[in-house]
Amino acid sequence: MIKIFGHKSPDTDATGSAILWAWYLNNNTSYKANPFVLGKLNKETIFVLDKWNIPEPELLGSLNESDEVIIVDTNNPQELPSDLPKANIVKIIDHHMLAGGLSTRTPIDMTLRPVACTATIIYDLVEDKIDSFPDKVLGLMMSCILSDTLAFRSPTTTPHDKDVIEKLASKLNINIEEYANEMFKAKSDVSDFSDSRLVLLDSKKVALGDKNIRVSVIETTTPESILERKEGIIKASEEILGDEDGVDEILFFVIDIFKEEATIFTHNQFIKDIVSESFGVAVENDTEVLLGILSRKKQIIPTLKLPK
Repeated sequence: MIKIFGHKSPDTDATGSAILWAWYLNNNTSYKANPFVLGKLNKETIFVLDKWNIPEPELLGSLNESDEVIIVDTNNPQELPSDLPKANIVKIIDHHMLAGGLSTRTPIDMTLRPVACTATIIYDLVEDKIDSFPDKVLGLMMSCILSDTLAFRSPTTTPHDKDVIEKLASKLNINIEEYANEMFKAKSDVSDFSDSRLVLLDSKKVALGDKNIRVSVIETTTPESILERKEGIIKASEEILGDEDGVDEILFFVIDIFKEEATIFTHNQFIKDIVSESFGVAVENDTEVLLGILSRKKQIIPTLKLPK
């Protein structure tokens, strides 16, 4: 049985793409597969799975030498289980830049494409059989792409992503804007999440020079509900830094989906210096608004620079 999973702090695409590829293998090949996740799901993902009547994947346990695994929506070792080297990686499907650091026992099938979403790649890989897919699987696929493109707002969106969404929405008779707003409403309801959960909810570790930085984002249509918790989130970030080895700083961005801007917490001088060097702004207060910033993958991580 092949185990399929995405990155830590699973989002809709990481979760959905594991489910999609497992469904494809189980129903169209001789392989058998199960999808897994590497952490708690966010509310958007839970909403999507409930909407399309799809069970939540199990949490991945420990890996061993007999496990065969497929990785989706990442190729970065920092976002994957520490015991992954024990397993046999047989395939990777991803839309991120090549991070390096993974090793495999044998040559593998690896598909990396410059689109906004892993589910878009999966659509391409299975397009000749797409008419046999049930509505709930097509709905999950569409949801993944809507999530990663922020309903076409994200600068990562390609014409192909948009074309795939429109084809799927037409098949399902779904109003794209209305459904996307339902997803974003679910994503934005984090009132029952602790401050530390917010920091780690959608977070990726990246190497920046000789530093390791955790870049956390909250995508929301109600940014004020996050910003009013600033003091607690800053305290939680400092506690996480104290407990987590190998991370030097946490950058916390609040993405306003509708205004298409990001607010970053700039509560210490090191963060102020990173933001000034990276985005060319003079930071004076403990927050800074970055106009037009929506994408961690395309606009934030590639832009980050350590202060000189």
